[in-house]
Amino acid sequence: MRRIAAGTFKARCLKIMDEVQARRQPVVITKRGKPVVKLVPAGKDRTEIYNSLRGKVRIIGDILSPAIDDWGSLK
Repeated sequence: MRRIAAGTFKARCLKIMDEVQARRQPVVITKRGKPVVKLVPAGKDRTEIYNSLRGKVRIIGDILSPAIDDWGSLK
């Protein structure tokens, strides 16, 4: 995996981003020799949280009213 210093990344950011997209290979950005960030190509990620349960959950009954009528009894 390719490693790039943060200063180099700052100077050539757009070019490096284009290379990551074209080659589909991630780049690790380092600060003082230690890895800080990994730049990975964007793609359709199946782990997205939004709409991840669409079609997998079924609502049964009333979801708006409270489950317990008398909250005072829980004390």
